[in-house]
Amino acid sequence: MLAFLLLAGSGGAGCGPAEPPDVDLVLLGGTIVDGTGAPPRRADVAVKDGRIHTVGDVGTLRAAREIDATGLVVAPGFIDMHSHADLILLGDGDTQQRLLAAKILQGVTSVIVGNCGLGAAPATADAEPLLSGLNAWMTPAGASAGVLSIGQYLDRLESSGLVLNAGTLVPHGPVRISSMGLGAGAPSKTQIETMRRDLAAGLDSGAFGLSVGLIYPPGMYSATDELVELARDVASRNRLFTCHVRGSSETLVRATEELIRIGRQSGARVHHSHLEAVGERFWPEIARVLALEDDARSTGVRISHDVFPYTRAATMMSAIFPPWALEGGVDALLERLADPDVRERLRFELESRVGEWPPWRPGGWPHNLVGAVGWDGILVASVRADGPDELAGRSLAELAHERGRDPLDYVADLMLAQQGRVGQLVDEISGRGDRIDPLLSIFTHPAATVISDAEDYGRGVPHPAHAGAFVRALRLNRERSLLSLQEVVRRMTSSPALLLGIEGRGVIRSGAHADLVLFDPLHVGDRATWSEPRNTAQGVRWVIINGRVAVEDGRYVGGLFGTVLRA
Repeated sequence: MLAFLLLAGSGGAGCGPAEPPDVDLVLLGGTIVDGTGAPPRRADVAVKDGRIHTVGDVGTLRAAREIDATGLVVAPGFIDMHSHADLILLGDGDTQQRLLAAKILQGVTSVIVGNCGLGAAPATADAEPLLSGLNAWMTPAGASAGVLSIGQYLDRLESSGLVLNAGTLVPHGPVRISSMGLGAGAPSKTQIETMRRDLAAGLDSGAFGLSVGLIYPPGMYSATDELVELARDVASRNRLFTCHVRGSSETLVRATEELIRIGRQSGARVHHSHLEAVGERFWPEIARVLALEDDARSTGVRISHDVFPYTRAATMMSAIFPPWALEGGVDALLERLADPDVRERLRFELESRVGEWPPWRPGGWPHNLVGAVGWDGILVASVRADGPDELAGRSLAELAHERGRDPLDYVADLMLAQQGRVGQLVDEISGRGDRIDPLLSIFTHPAATVISDAEDYGRGVPHPAHAGAFVRALRLNRERSLLSLQEVVRRMTSSPALLLGIEGRGVIRSGAHADLVLFDPLHVGDRATWSEPRNTAQGVRWVIINGRVAVEDGRYVGGLFGTVLRA
């Protein structure tokens, strides 16, 4: 029950003004799961000026507002350390609230963007058109970035306002493209120095580390030595090096060994983004990868990983094509797709080639998604805002068969018609349907944190994780008795905060920022499905961002309550 305290004075004529409240908000009678992994305990929480004032008995504190938290868990707001909301955050308040409300309704109060080496900044004037093409799949209607440094990107977020807290990594893709364009080959000495300078500027502006995406251009063209050199600069500031590894099928083990090598040689803390195995025949490799990372930790390599609790992943459709086809960017890819001879080469490679090592050499390929899951395992997620939205949620095999087409010809023509603005869902990610034991082995590992790796860009069929990843983790944990509640909450709160170096968030303690989520532990869960991915979470009653109520008794009330997070 919600109550407002009447802060009256002594009453009557000539009385003085009412006494001001001691605190802004009090949560009464909840069960505190404080984010540290400590056992749950009954306690009240008082909030003042955007921070936690008291945890325990609030006594006679006068509050401007009270919330009855009886029967609810009071936890720190969830931190989504792997978000792709880079362009959503550049939108106005209405755009942010429309596209991010579902994320907040599942208890997320902070996001980190710039993941997988993808992002809008840093961008030179020459790099901006290339980045615009690469980022089209994750760009909502009306959004644009332009020429930005990391500092300018964060400044724009600060000046325009945010619906939740947001910080960024320095994405390797824009750094490399701004230095040497979108092509294969090793950087020159001058180019690597330019990359190091832009990385340093981003870290100095408050970025939490460097992210690389080694199945995407231009990361797929970067040799290990290039990455080690950049990682040394990350290590010198004790920031985080996050990595979408080279491949998650044939090359998964070698790709994990590469990440371990980067951590060992650079001294950086390294993080395996969305650890996964793509394709059923590769699911057994998960145990080997987890053992490799355990062994590395035992010898001093600081390595961690995260996981989204689903068996499909969302990305750009261009990711199905080999590296040579992606040189020069999306426009160059489309020119190649229009050439019948090039299509024949692509048809042969997509249906017969496998990932090989080293994948950055000329003609190399880290990860053949079609080979891993088949045409029936790749679904259209989205097209252009004015495109045929009825394609969303259907597999390339099904769509091609319906039209009497070869799948390669179908997807090539779709890419041409939509100017490359096609998103995809990839099936058989560490499981399929209810066969999720491989996925759960990643989730329950002590080094894991929980992420969404998903957004709603306002078109097509978004990945349901944007509305359900964190509450799905809570539901699966409750139904399968996997871990203690406090351990799952830790993996969503203080664990990502510590990995990234976010101060004063992810925990409930006096002086911490008042990012809080109140949920019913017996009923919290996800309602978003593959067919209805925009269904919002159930069981989340209240969400508080910097001391202000964003979700009130299960209803999103919104507001620009967030702030920019800087390292």
